[in-house]
Amino acid sequence: MSLASWFRWNEPPNRISQRSPTEMVVETLMMELSWQTKQAEKQQRERENEYRKIKTGVDYGWLVSYPKQSYDISPGERLQLEDMCTKIHPSYCGPVILRFRQLIAEYEPEVQEVSRLFRSALQEAAEKMKEEEEAKKLARQWNTKNKTSLSLTTFKSRSRISPFISDIKTISEDVERGTQPTRRVWSMPEFRNAK
Repeated sequence: MSLASWFRWNEPPNRISQRSPTEMVVETLMMELSWQTKQAEKQQRERENEYRKIKTGVDYGWLVSYPKQSYDISPGERLQLEDMCTKIHPSYCGPVILRFRQLIAEYEPEVQEVSRLFRSALQEAAEKMKEEEEAKKLARQWNTKNKTSLSLTTFKSRSRISPFISDIKTISEDVERGTQPTRRVWSMPEFRNAK
């Protein structure tokens, strides 16, 4: 009996995750929000330390110990943000994160303002998704309209037209009657005077 059978090294590894794409999107976006909140809190502390240092002229920053994270989003707001995240398509997860980071870099918000910027990034993505869905819907409607109109035109083109059958005598008809009609190429329709 080998030791490998005791430790189960030969068994295939378990699947990583059985979560749905929506759950993955929510988790990813909420992790980004919490990370940006921590970063904003850290920057806010650094600004406060700089202000105190300038005001007093002495740096006591080495004496101060800060808690790991003192600001937290309210549970109601967190649920609202998670609900908004569920409406984001997985293909928009990356662009939402990029837009959120752009807003953070642009405004350098206080800790309390981070969740509002996150909400605005989510709303922009939802509006963009809605616009693209409407454009796809219009394109589908346009394509179905074109298909029906093309089928009508092909139906109309199948009807035979004989432009040379008439009761009116012309000079060219008398001239053509004396000569043998030439055979036309297969791609061209053949018009004959049937009399």
